[in-house]
Amino acid sequence: MISSTTSNILRVIISELQTPVVVVLLVLMAITVVIAGSFICEFFTEHRKLSAKIPELIERINTAENDDISEVIKNSGLLKRQKAAIQKILRESGMTCESREAYAAQLLFDEEEHYHKYIRWPEAILRLGPMFGLLGTLIPLGPGLIALGKGNTMALSKSLLVAFDTTAAGVIIAAIAFVIFQIRKHWYRSYAQGLESTIEVILEKMKSEETPC
Repeated sequence: MISSTTSNILRVIISELQTPVVVVLLVLMAITVVIAGSFICEFFTEHRKLSAKIPELIERINTAENDDISEVIKNSGLLKRQKAAIQKILRESGMTCESREAYAAQLLFDEEEHYHKYIRWPEAILRLGPMFGLLGTLIPLGPGLIALGKGNTMALSKSLLVAFDTTAAGVIIAAIAFVIFQIRKHWYRSYAQGLESTIEVILEKMKSEETPC
């Protein structure tokens, strides 16, 4: 049997966590609003303007001379970051094939890391939101049950109100984060695949038209 003293100590500790849990939920809500704003901004300023059709771009690269590839990339519908990464490779024409391929692999990794940081926060909120929402639900139930035993329905209703509010807050921010996480994950996977395919074609073309490595 757990002693009453131990139970009281645990009850006090858990009760003191209610305010920090609510504060964390409020912070997560604020971060979610910021992320949602940046997501909408990204859609209109970047994703919606992405017009590159990779198969057609690859076809133009294959039919172009090596000296003209840079202009083909410049006039393509790729994103600015994608164009910049490819231009870096094209400027390193003096490298050996192995060095150029290693350089391209590093550029691809850097691009993936750049976009990965934009899905870390939605992913974290997706996991943390329900956790703190559940904590915010359970913590007030203790005092609520005590109030119920004493016949204090007013205190019980206040405890239940806090429990319901924190549950709703946790579910809402997790739902928003989940939608943003899934959409951005799809976008960035598409960006990475398109860039990788384009770079591979360019490297192969540069290798075939130069002295064998």
